Amino acid sequence: MEKLPLVALISGRGSNLKAIIDAADPLIEIRAVISNRSQAGGLLYAQQAGIATAIVDHSLFKTRLDFDIALQTAIDQYQPKLVILAGFMRILSPELVAHYRGRLFNIHPSLLPAFKGLHTHRRALESGVKEHGASVHFVTEDLDAGPVIIQARVPVLPDDNEDSLAYRVLQQEHRIYSQAIHWFAEGRLQLQGQVALLDGQPITFPYRG
Repeated sequence: MEKLPLVALISGRGSNLKAIIDAADPLIEIRAVISNRSQAGGLLYAQQAGIATAIVDHSLFKTRLDFDIALQTAIDQYQPKLVILAGFMRILSPELVAHYRGRLFNIHPSLLPAFKGLHTHRRALESGVKEHGASVHFVTEDLDAGPVIIQARVPVLPDDNEDSLAYRVLQQEHRIYSQAIHWFAEGRLQLQGQVALLDGQPITFPYRG
């Protein structure tokens, strides 16, 4: 089977990227890792694995759209069939999202639709929820609102703080992101309108990994 060409976008340490690299899925080929920050730790993981890296520094552009045009150019030279956001801390323009519609994934550290945006672990603790977790979803124009593909749940323990909760959630992120990518590489997963399909069936309730 032909490998799925993939490009990953990162801004920081790249722990999800490292987990995907370490999983060594025979169905995917990570062609490049692109960051908006030259000091992103995840670039080192890519380089150590022999994966091409590139930097598109958002601070050098006057507008978000200018940055996204440059970012799209950088991505498209690798001809990916899937683009993944792995801790990429930029809000993408509607134009860029539309260009990759149906082949753009994000992972978010909450059980969407709960706790969209930032500081999810703090907000989960403050709200008193009993469960927290992570979600992989298709990216659409609305922030953290695209159709969810797979989720993993962790209990919120009485003695949890932000760090301990974040650590347990991150372990699950590493697992479910690789699973979603594998499904896509198998041709089992697609976006139809605003609905995620797995094996041709709507994912009405996100798969619990």
